[in-house]
Amino acid sequence: MAIAHTSKIEFKVGLDENKVPEALSWTAEDGGITNEEAKAIMISVWDHKAKDTLRMDLWTKDMPVDEMKQFFHQTLVSMANTFERATNDDKMSATMRDFCAYFAEKLEL
Repeated sequence: MAIAHTSKIEFKVGLDENKVPEALSWTAEDGGITNEEAKAIMISVWDHKAKDTLRMDLWTKDMPVDEMKQFFHQTLVSMANTFERATNDDKMSATMRDFCAYFAEKLEL
């Protein structure tokens, strides 16, 4: 199957003198997003040769802790949904969602 189109997603990270993120933005022109501000980014990439996940987690110095907790919760819920779509494993997806509910309860979200 030939690739008919390519799409680019770009992240920009503004760093302070100690290379700590002060500003994050992203662009996904096909999605209509141009230089949109963000406070945190989590990226996972599957390396099929090494059978390992490569990760990059960034957040700005001014990311509030309460928003970070909410960001993690929403990311976990999203992962459960993606897992279900990718594997059709309803049982494990439900278990993951149960954990998400527990996580939210413990953080009082």
